[in-house]
Amino acid sequence: MNSHHGNRAFILIFFVIGVFSSFQVQASVREYWVAAEEVSWNYAPSARNQIHPDEGLGVWGGSLKYKKYRYIGYTDNTYAVPLPQDDWMGILGPQIRGVVGDNIVVHFLNRTDRPLSMHPHGVLYSKDNEGADGHSKGANVLPGESYEYTWIVDEDAGPGPNDPSTIVWLYHSHVMGEEEMNLGLVGAIIITRKGMETSHSNPFPRDVDHEFISLFMIFNEENGQESGLKHAINGRIFGNLNGYETKIGERVRWHVAALGNEQDNHTVHWHGQTVLNQGHRTDVIEVLPASMVSVDMTPRSPGSWLLHCHVNDHMLAGMSARWHVLP
Repeated sequence: MNSHHGNRAFILIFFVIGVFSSFQVQASVREYWVAAEEVSWNYAPSARNQIHPDEGLGVWGGSLKYKKYRYIGYTDNTYAVPLPQDDWMGILGPQIRGVVGDNIVVHFLNRTDRPLSMHPHGVLYSKDNEGADGHSKGANVLPGESYEYTWIVDEDAGPGPNDPSTIVWLYHSHVMGEEEMNLGLVGAIIITRKGMETSHSNPFPRDVDHEFISLFMIFNEENGQESGLKHAINGRIFGNLNGYETKIGERVRWHVAALGNEQDNHTVHWHGQTVLNQGHRTDVIEVLPASMVSVDMTPRSPGSWLLHCHVNDHMLAGMSARWHVLP
């Protein structure tokens, strides 16, 4: 390379590094402390079919408690005080929120007996912050060890022109991803459009009263046996997921996602209300494994309404919850 071309290349590299560094300097940093922990999980804590009590739980009620792994959010680096979590979040890990222009720093501690990670969808990351693929620093966090992930919320991580003011991405463990998602190591990243956050310190969107997350997933607990296929919403079955509550006229955003295998093709239906999906009015949306959709509604009728997958076999197996609208 001659000196003229060499100087041009150096200037270009310096410019790119400078822009990237400037972005990082100007960005707000939102920190999270998350630990992976072993838990005993109950898919139906009431031991009852809360949708149709007279029908019982069928074969899916034979065993309800299983060893699972979860992401648990904490207030600080002592990992002593868990963050409060709404009942409706079920098995999901803590919400990780950011605004376009932010840097998200996640301090991850592996308190389990196996190597794990945190792999995000949607946000910008370097190879060492991918949390996957086995060839970088954050890809295999060993038991008892910790790792600090840095994820950048650039424009391509935020809502697009036809999206609402927030959109949802997933995060999950990706050492042996197909196993670890089934273990319960899943959570949501919610990104707010710049200027739509409530305040500098609060990334919640200012044009919404409630945001709910719903993960539709069939957990395989017994090597494919029907009794162990738990057709769950956020890890609960047969109406045992509580806490979806709003009022007439409030602005509600639903972040809906799916994970799993080819059976996890879900048609999500709200009784009593329609939703707006990128300008399209409907009351059913489709989600496939690892797909994510954000839709808006304004409840118009009070009641205790069904939220369920409209696939017949999935309804039969208990993939249903209730959402409540107060007058």
